[in-house]
Amino acid sequence: MRDRLTDGLYGLGWSTVKKLPEPAAAALGRTIADTAWKRRGKSVLRLESNLARVVPDASPERLAELSKAGMRSYMRYWMESFRLPTWSAEHVKDSVRIKDAHHLKDGLASGRGVVIALPHLANWDLAGVWATRVLGLPFTTVAERLKPETLYDRFVAYRESLGMEVLPHSGGAAFGTLARRLRSGGLVCLVADRDLSASGIEVKYFGETARMPAGPALLAQQTGALLMPVTLWYDEAPVMRGRIHAPLEVPKTGTRAEKTSSMTQALADAFATGITEHPEDWHMLQRLWLTDLEERPL
Repeated sequence: MRDRLTDGLYGLGWSTVKKLPEPAAAALGRTIADTAWKRRGKSVLRLESNLARVVPDASPERLAELSKAGMRSYMRYWMESFRLPTWSAEHVKDSVRIKDAHHLKDGLASGRGVVIALPHLANWDLAGVWATRVLGLPFTTVAERLKPETLYDRFVAYRESLGMEVLPHSGGAAFGTLARRLRSGGLVCLVADRDLSASGIEVKYFGETARMPAGPALLAQQTGALLMPVTLWYDEAPVMRGRIHAPLEVPKTGTRAEKTSSMTQALADAFATGITEHPEDWHMLQRLWLTDLEERPL
């Protein structure tokens, strides 16, 4: 029953919100965000706990302000995402400002392929639409298998409608396809700031240990592709801004594991820079650091 309700609510969002005028959709998002924030549920409390690592000197009042702004940013992401299939290329172009896009263009022009790695900042789906509709760059990404299966199918259909090739997050099969796309000079985009699997790479993140996926660094090593961090943040509506960071170097010495660890830590450092500058746009409403994960009952 709960799975069917979840699927139905997302379906309602995609079918109804995209028909609303943008001011009405934005107002609805703020109302939902403020209501959720006032209820002080688990997600809001987890967001504040995570933000306390990012802004360690913040007072309780400041953390509350950040979490309220964070919930509004999170709901802005959803309101935009429900409406993205209706946006024209011109609308997307007017809504996105990306600094240092030459890193991406030059990397692809070299024929080496590019891996873009992003944290959960602002709207990564909108950044993807900017790449496909404004730059004309198709790309491949992966999607976690959600429950119910119908909800996963909705997300795949949604992202494919935006011009993305979507692979199920199914281990080696997905990795092999991503590698082939990169070897042919293609573009791969991965949200890469949270990995709860045993294969995740431990990194220092805001002074504590967290795990991030090894995939981006391994793909760059095995295919010769360029690995570029990207950070995003919201400006006044409807503008979202972002930065494409310079490619990360593959260490010249060390084992594959050591190189992967070094490159993943460099990604974490780039993500942390963007999150520190715009903490209210970091949509991390889940446990992230190992100390928090260890608190969960078995």
